[in-house]
Amino acid sequence: MKPRILVVDDEAAIRDSLKMILEYEGYEVMQAATGEEGVKLIEREAPDLVFLDIKMPGMDGLEVLQKLRHLVDTTPIVVVSGHGTIHTAVEATRLGAFDFIEKPFTTERVMVTVRNAVDTRRLKTENKTYRRDAEKRYQIVGDSPALAAVRSAIQKAAPTNATALIWGESGVGKELVARAIHRESLRRDGPFVQVNCAAIPDELIESELFGHEKGSFTGATDRQIGKFEQADKGTIFLDEIGDMSLKTQAKVLRVLQEQELERLGSNRIIKVDVRVIAATNKNLEEEIEKGTFREDLFYRLNVVPIHVPALRERRDDIAALVRHFADLFARDNNFHRKTFTAAAMDRLRQQHWRGNIRELRNFVERLMIMTSAEAIDARDIPEGGAMRGDLPVAAGATAGEGVAGAPDQPWIHAATLQEFKSGSERAYLVSRLRENGWNISKTAEVIDTPRSNLYKKLEQYQISQEKDG
Repeated sequence: MKPRILVVDDEAAIRDSLKMILEYEGYEVMQAATGEEGVKLIEREAPDLVFLDIKMPGMDGLEVLQKLRHLVDTTPIVVVSGHGTIHTAVEATRLGAFDFIEKPFTTERVMVTVRNAVDTRRLKTENKTYRRDAEKRYQIVGDSPALAAVRSAIQKAAPTNATALIWGESGVGKELVARAIHRESLRRDGPFVQVNCAAIPDELIESELFGHEKGSFTGATDRQIGKFEQADKGTIFLDEIGDMSLKTQAKVLRVLQEQELERLGSNRIIKVDVRVIAATNKNLEEEIEKGTFREDLFYRLNVVPIHVPALRERRDDIAALVRHFADLFARDNNFHRKTFTAAAMDRLRQQHWRGNIRELRNFVERLMIMTSAEAIDARDIPEGGAMRGDLPVAAGATAGEGVAGAPDQPWIHAATLQEFKSGSERAYLVSRLRENGWNISKTAEVIDTPRSNLYKKLEQYQISQEKDG
C-alpha cells in the first residue's frame, strides 16, 4: 500500500502539479488550500507525508509547523517555498521540518524527497515498535509491597548520575531494575551496555571492559573498543560484579573515580562519560572480609543500594508474572496463547521457586509447550514444579480417557512421550537461543544451566544457527 501524501498550498497550480507527479508514481494525494484546512486534515487523516507551502494567506507554513510540532516525529513535513532564504530554511528545520525545497521544483527533486521521507518514517516507526517490544520484554511486573519499594528506589536513583548496586538472589530480575534506571534517566537516549562478569574468563575480562590495541597480546589481531567506551554518554551494567578479579576491580575503580581508562597495549588516556550500575547475588561485605572484593570499590558502587526481593517474598505477583510470560512466549514464537485456571495459579503460588523469576519463566514456557489442553490446570503442574522433569503431556485428559485411542492409558506410551519431550525441548532451546542472539553464555544463564550442558544439548539435537537461525 503506497503512502498517502497531503499537499498544502494556496496556489491551485502547485497543488495540481504535485498531485500529478505523485499520483503518477502511485501515491494517494489529498489537498488543502489553507493552513487551517491543512492542520485539520493532518490531525484527522494522519497522512504519511506533507508538502507544506511557506507563504499562504492566514495561517502560513511556519505557523502550521509550530502548531504541529508534536507530530513531526511521526509525520514528516517538507516545506515548499518560492521565496527560499537561508533564514526560512533554518527556521523551518528548527520547527521540525524534514526537508526544504524551492519552487519551481523538478519531478526528480520531489521524488527523491518523497523516498527519503517515507524511508525515514518507516525506520522511525520500526524503531518505536522495537522499543515498545523491548520495554515489554524488560517490564517489571507486579504490584506487591516488596516490589513497590524497588520501584520507589528506581524513581529516586534514575534522574541522578549516582552509581547503584543492585543485590538479590540469582534470577530475581536485577537486570530489569538496571534497565529501568537507565530508561528513566537523562541518559535514556545513550547506550545501555551489559557485561556479565561471571561469564567472561579472567584473562579476557580486562580486554572486554577496557579494549585493546592490535598486537597487545597473542590473538589480538585487531583493535577492540571496550565496553566502557561503548557505553560513553550512557550506562554500563556490570552484572555479577562479585565474580570480578581484584586486578580488574582496581581498574574499574579508576574509571569510576576519574572517568578515564587505557586500552590494553596503549598508554593513551581515554576520557569517558559513563554511569555505572552493578549487580551481585553475593554478600559483598562478606567478600571484603575474605579479601576477594575491594572495600573502596564497594563504597563507590554502593551509593544507591537496591535490594530486589526473592519471589517467595512477593507471591502475590506470581499470577501477573505467569500471564506476562505466557503472552511473551506466545508472541515471540507465534504460539497459541493458553490460559491458566485459578487452581493452577494457586498451585504455582505454592511452589518454592528456588530459581526465582527465571525459574518461573522457564517453567511457564515449558507448560505452554508440553501441555496439550487449552487451559492449564493444577493437575498439569507436578509437585515440585520446575525441579521435576515430568509433565503430563495429555493435559486435561481424565483417567480412563487416555490418549490416541487408548482409553485405558492416561499417559502417552513411553517411547512416544520421550519423542515428544525431545522435540519440545529442542523447540524450546532454539527459541531461547534466537531470543538471545545465539549467544551461548547468555542463553545458558537465562535458562539456568551450565554452558557445558547447553553445548551437549546443541550437539544432541543438532542445533545450529545456520540451520535453525
